[in-house]
Amino acid sequence: MNKLQDYAELTRFNRPIGSFLLMWPTLWALWLAADGMPQWHLVIIFILGVFSMRSAGCVINDYADRKVDGFVDRTKNRPLPSGRVSEKEALLLFGVLSILSFVLVLFTDLQTILLSFVGLGLAALYPFMKRYTHLPQLFLGLAFSWAIPMAYSAQGGALTDPELWMLFVANCFWTIAYDTYYAMTDRPDDLKIGIKSTAILFGRYDLFIIVCLQGFTLSLLTWIGVLAELHWLYFVSLVMCIGLFINSLNKLRTAIAKLASAPF
Repeated sequence: MNKLQDYAELTRFNRPIGSFLLMWPTLWALWLAADGMPQWHLVIIFILGVFSMRSAGCVINDYADRKVDGFVDRTKNRPLPSGRVSEKEALLLFGVLSILSFVLVLFTDLQTILLSFVGLGLAALYPFMKRYTHLPQLFLGLAFSWAIPMAYSAQGGALTDPELWMLFVANCFWTIAYDTYYAMTDRPDDLKIGIKSTAILFGRYDLFIIVCLQGFTLSLLTWIGVLAELHWLYFVSLVMCIGLFINSLNKLRTAIAKLASAPF
């Protein structure tokens, strides 16, 4: 039972929020490509694929970071640096989850199958980028957005559709924004061990750039809604997103203020 718990922690099955962040844009793409009526077997395939592929990405991420996670306060107790899961077990688990994801995509068309290889490559590439560029969050955005053209393709939508790529770029901006928030937590430790991130790159302009990225995201989503002539409730939901973005920003500002005033 303990080993299963370790595997669940390694794959993040016990923390599904990341899968939801990957799932929602995928479902947007399905509904947009289908004009609101996607094929239900595709909905099931992509929901299952999102969870399996996201978990595979988490495993390969922890494998890539196994030598440095022990020096970061937030990650030092993960299964690999703590020794609860071996490197061989992690690679085997990554392989099993990748194969499961590929089996799911085999129930789609050839074009979608070919696109899936790009998605696997991006998922495997992202964890290593933080050693070479301050933009690993961009590669995460590409990896988290690649299911969008896959979903479009599976549903029969044209890959030349501008709405598809607007949605792709919007999701990339959104991913960079929320993962920069996440990276700000690790910034002190990352600076010590030489890991790169957008939180380090943006420096004291981090909050301003995050707000700009969120603004670009909402602008593109609004434009998509106009082009696709979506229901007025869609635009109401975008207004609600503005409120959620503002709430997140205020929470972070409050946390930063408390940290700055804390005694040492």
